Amino acid sequence: MDKAFTLLAEDTDTKARRGRVHTARGDIETPVFMPVGTQATVKGLQPRDLKAVGTQILLGNTYHLNLRPGPRLIRKLGGLHAFMGWDRPILTDSGGFQAFSLAQLRRMDDTGVRFRSHLDGSEVFLGPREVMDIQRDLGSDIAMVLDQCPPAGCPRGEAEEAVRRSVTWAQMSLEHATASGFLSGHQVFAIVQGGRFEDLRRECAQALAQMDFPGYAIGGVSVGESEEEMMPQVETAAACLPDGKARYVMGVGTPPQLLRMVGYGADMFDCVMPTREARHGVAFTPHGKINLKNHRFREDPRPLVEGLDNPVCAQFSRAYLRHLVMAGEILGAVLLSVHNVHFYLHLMEEARAHIEQGDFATWSRAWIERYNAGDPDRPS
Repeated sequence: MDKAFTLLAEDTDTKARRGRVHTARGDIETPVFMPVGTQATVKGLQPRDLKAVGTQILLGNTYHLNLRPGPRLIRKLGGLHAFMGWDRPILTDSGGFQAFSLAQLRRMDDTGVRFRSHLDGSEVFLGPREVMDIQRDLGSDIAMVLDQCPPAGCPRGEAEEAVRRSVTWAQMSLEHATASGFLSGHQVFAIVQGGRFEDLRRECAQALAQMDFPGYAIGGVSVGESEEEMMPQVETAAACLPDGKARYVMGVGTPPQLLRMVGYGADMFDCVMPTREARHGVAFTPHGKINLKNHRFREDPRPLVEGLDNPVCAQFSRAYLRHLVMAGEILGAVLLSVHNVHFYLHLMEEARAHIEQGDFATWSRAWIERYNAGDPDRPS
C-alpha cells in the first residue's frame, strides 16, 4: 500500500499519538484495541455484536487456523473475512508465540520451527516464508512476521539469540512478501524482541526500523514478567521505532497498562482479557473490576456502568447479570463479553479524544488513579 499510517496528532506532555492505519478494508483510528478472535471467532460474540460496540479490527491466529481448519480450506471458502462473516480489517499473529509455548517436541533453527501439533501430534513446520504464505491464504489485512519469543527471565544469551533470529526471519518475511506481491494490498509488521534487556530491545528495534516495514510490533511482553519489568521494555522499544509507522504492543493488557503504553507512543493493542474475564463473571468498570459472583450484587438494580452506551448497560441490571452467572447461563458470559469488549474500545475512543484535546496526560493520570482505587461502593 502507498501509505500505511498517518500521524494526526501528538500529546505535548507524553509521547501519546493519534493516528490512522490505512488498509484495503478501511481505515483504523488509533490508539485502538483489537478483540481477539483466535480461531476465527471472538468467543461468544457474533460480528454484529462486535460492530454494535464499535470494533474496527479483529485479531486472528495463524498457528491455530493453520492447524484447524487449515489455510487452504479457508482460502477455498473465500478467505478469513468471508469464512467468519467479518468485512472489516483483520490482523493475524504469525503463530510464533504459540509454536514456542504450546507445541511439544520443538526443533528450531534458522530455517524455522518444527513441532508436534497440540491437537493430534502431527509434525508441522513454520518458517518465515511459510507463515507469510499462510497469512496470504487467510487474506490478512495485516500479517505478522515469524519471530522467536524468549521466555520471561531467560538468560541474556537466549535473548540475544532470539533477537538475531527474529531479525533474520523478519528480513526473509519482508523479501518473500514483496516478491509474492502480498505487500501490494496488505501490510506486514515486524516484531521487536529482546526480553528484559533494554539494550537488546533498542538493538532489535533499530535493526528492524532500517528494513522499512509498514508497521512494527513489540512482542515478548506479558509472558510471565512483572509489570515493573514489562513497562520499560515497551517504553524502550517504542522510542526506537519510526514516528511514521504504527506501533503494536502484542498481547496486553489491563486498562491502566493500555493507557500507560499509549503514553509511551504505542498505537495498537490486543488481549484476551475482556472475554476471558467475562467467562468468569467479571466486568470492567471505571472503578476497577467487579466480580458478579459477589453476594452484594444480588439485588443491585444499577447497570454495570452508568451512562456507558452499550446494549448491556442500557438494558440489564447487575442483579440480572449476577443471576445469569450464578445459574451458569451462557447468556451471562455473552453479555459480559459484549460489555467488557466495549469498555476497552470506549477507553481507546476516550484516549483518542483527549490526545486531540491536548489533555491526555492529566486525563489518563486521573483515570488510572480512579481505576486503581477500586469500586467506591465496596463495603469496607
